[in-house]
Amino acid sequence: MFRFKKFNIEDNRCAHKVGTDGTLLGAWVNVHNEKHLLDIGTGSGLIALMMAQRSATDTRIDALEFSMPDYSQANDNVKHSPWPTKIQVHHKRLQDFETLKRYDHIVSNPPYFNNSFKPPVASRVAPRHTETLSYTELLEHSKRLLTSTGKLSVILPYTEGLQFIRLAETFHLYPSRQWGFRARKEKPIERWLLEFSQQQENVDEGEILLYEQDDEWSLDYKRLTREFYLKL
Repeated sequence: MFRFKKFNIEDNRCAHKVGTDGTLLGAWVNVHNEKHLLDIGTGSGLIALMMAQRSATDTRIDALEFSMPDYSQANDNVKHSPWPTKIQVHHKRLQDFETLKRYDHIVSNPPYFNNSFKPPVASRVAPRHTETLSYTELLEHSKRLLTSTGKLSVILPYTEGLQFIRLAETFHLYPSRQWGFRARKEKPIERWLLEFSQQQENVDEGEILLYEQDDEWSLDYKRLTREFYLKL
């Protein structure tokens, strides 16, 4: 069990485990004054629960998960959280999700390996490889489900993130925030935190370091995650 300040997460039945990527995105995404949120590929429900903690009391969150073990565990985590009526978990693929709602913000920690070696355990393939949800499908259906002023936020590795930015432009989705994440100053950027808008605007560019010196978390990382980690 992962214990956060206001909720707990069990992920023993999930293919997509709790990790730094999901925690980063859940803490970074802008949910201020947004009433309808969608989490695509919720896994254990981590990002949906982080958004529930950070958003207004009348905000409603839909979370999609196609893997039955993950869907079941996300449901359990939501039911035992402080926000059981704020989040609804759907056993659906994004490609099959039909709703009259339009969302102010869509968030996803998406599959990211396009052509790499697949792990031997079948349950580990879907969360990490794009066979179940391609970048094109993610962008196409996000565009379909967003309000005219809605945003899409994702976290991706360095190369895949740059590819995603180029592909997003074909759907008239443009970066509005683009932050790099690296473990240490001397290391290359490992992840992009990306927010897309349907209007071209000035891009908020930033960077987050995990460690400043030795194994001490940086001040920026502590500020970003202090609402969640027990030790902060």
